[in-house]
Amino acid sequence: MSETGNRLRKLLESPNFDPQNYVKQLSQQSDGDRDLQEHRQKIQNLADETAQNLKKNVYKNYRQFIETAKEISYLESEMYQLSHILTEQKSIMESITQALLSTDKDETSKEMQAAFPKETEELKQRTLTSLLEKVEGGKNIMDTPGRHLVYNGDLVEFDVDNMSPIQKVHAFLMNDCLLIATWLPNRRGTVKYKYNALYDLESFAVVNVKDNPPMKDMFKILMFPDSRIFQAENSKIKKEWLEILDETKKNKVSKDRHKKEEEVPTSPVRAEVSTNPFDIDDDDEPVDAEENVDLSLEWIQELPEDLDVCIAQRDFEGAVDLLDKLNEYLKDQPITPKVKDLRLKVDERVRQLTEVLVFELSPDRSLRGGPKATRRAVSQLIRLGQSTKACELFLKNRAAAVQTAIRQLRIEGATLLYIHKLCNIFFTSLLETAKEFEMDFAGNTGCYSAFVVWSRSAMRMFVDAFSKQVFDSKESLSTAAECVKVAKEHCQQLTEIGLDLTFTLQSLLVKDIKAALHSYKDIIIEATKHRNSEEMWRRMNLMTPEALAKLKDEMRSCGISFEQYTGDDCWVNLSYTIVAFTKQMMSFLEEGLKLYFPELHMVLLESLREIILVAVQHVDYSLRCEQDPEKKSFIMLNATFLHDTVLPVVERRFEEGVGKPAKQLQDLRKSTRPVRINPESTTSVV
Repeated sequence: MSETGNRLRKLLESPNFDPQNYVKQLSQQSDGDRDLQEHRQKIQNLADETAQNLKKNVYKNYRQFIETAKEISYLESEMYQLSHILTEQKSIMESITQALLSTDKDETSKEMQAAFPKETEELKQRTLTSLLEKVEGGKNIMDTPGRHLVYNGDLVEFDVDNMSPIQKVHAFLMNDCLLIATWLPNRRGTVKYKYNALYDLESFAVVNVKDNPPMKDMFKILMFPDSRIFQAENSKIKKEWLEILDETKKNKVSKDRHKKEEEVPTSPVRAEVSTNPFDIDDDDEPVDAEENVDLSLEWIQELPEDLDVCIAQRDFEGAVDLLDKLNEYLKDQPITPKVKDLRLKVDERVRQLTEVLVFELSPDRSLRGGPKATRRAVSQLIRLGQSTKACELFLKNRAAAVQTAIRQLRIEGATLLYIHKLCNIFFTSLLETAKEFEMDFAGNTGCYSAFVVWSRSAMRMFVDAFSKQVFDSKESLSTAAECVKVAKEHCQQLTEIGLDLTFTLQSLLVKDIKAALHSYKDIIIEATKHRNSEEMWRRMNLMTPEALAKLKDEMRSCGISFEQYTGDDCWVNLSYTIVAFTKQMMSFLEEGLKLYFPELHMVLLESLREIILVAVQHVDYSLRCEQDPEKKSFIMLNATFLHDTVLPVVERRFEEGVGKPAKQLQDLRKSTRPVRINPESTTSVV
């Protein structure tokens, strides 16, 4: 750029640049309209140059823009997950704080109970009975002995999904369960409520819900896989509900533990005294062994509730670790009724955990992150002994991901460009899936057959998209050949992991390739017949040396010796029809060899034979019908070119591409030997 242009650029880029003052000064300094026009042109040139530089920078950094956008998207997702985890951690910390406060309150309440006698259990039961008389369908609740009322009050239930109020309820907390009753709109006598649900204290977990105005004073009850949200009248009542619920659950666990510890084992039946000193009483050992199964450990007593918490917090690894710890503890222990009861409770949690892991792998979940995103759920399912289900769900998840990626691929105008993108997406996904599968299921060799079956079905999905773009859109044979070549090259990448799907790809494409070969063959035959109908048997005149040189290069690339049929000028001693036919047939042969595999051998061979016969029969007919000796000699020259030059090249190229000679083409050449012209007469002899 000139020095004037640099000064102008610096002036316009200066931070204190004022357009109005600049225009005013420019108007005062200019001598006339011409100076203003020149200055305007300079500014326009500077603007064009700036726009050009900006465009170059955009193109230069285009890939970085795309990568940055992807990274920002992934970072956004990770930040959302981090925010969710922090919210859960804060909720847990608040629960711990409330638990510590409730412990202090328990100590205070015990001191108060020592000073003031507590109401008797009979009085509590009478209170509960009088309250339950107001609940429609709640008379049978008092059938359980020892059940009494702890706390009750009105709550408002909210929808979990959209946080809208559903109904007003009345909750009755008893020493072993929680009763939810709904308000009756039309009261009948003393009945005010209607029975809704009854939950055992061990079957649910209580979670505090953070206040988010106008949604406040709420707490959640988790009964996997369901949950319910309730709102108290104010923060004080909410705090009382949380504290009393937690205290009642702990009292029940403590009471059950003490009850089990205080149980007196039934004395065994006294066996008959044997006088044989070598008779060993074997029945004593199992009884002693049964009594030695210690299930009063604190971690075993709290195991069902700990599993509920792990499932609710999505700590799948922690839940499976607890299950492994329990299985290791009970591995050599006898099966007693207590162990059976514990197993029943734990099995229910295992079922819930399995359902959560299955949902994590379902195609309805987000498919971002690739195969590695499924590793966590798959590994935990395998640890739970569900390797078959993990394999099935993993493959279904990846199939949905591949299908989504193919569906989102933008269809470009250029077919070959689209196929490059399609092959890159599909085979890269297949390779990543195979590597992840090998890593996750390394110890489960029985699952590999399922992966092979899945690979075939995925290949079928790929071929459907491939054929729809390449064959259904009636692309040229050369374009189809290039697209198939690209697919084969990508398919070879899978051999890195020992997976060869080339045969599957070929078997799925054979029908479409056959149809394409037949279609292109028919086009060549129709074009040849059309040229034959207008044949005048005249020499070609290419008009320019450049056109002649181009034709020689085309024939040389086909492997045909063409020098003897050309001279110093632009004339070619062959008919236009024969030259056009030769180029078209050699192109068909080359594209057919690119598409070739053994199932297409006879299709390609018969197509070549039919195409050659059209030209040979036309030459033979012209020889028999032509009376002019000069034209007859020219036709004979063209026939010799076909027989001695073109057909041997076709045979040799076919044998090189296929790997074995074509006997049908050899027989065809022998049966179509051209006639020789007798120089002393106008007749022709063989």
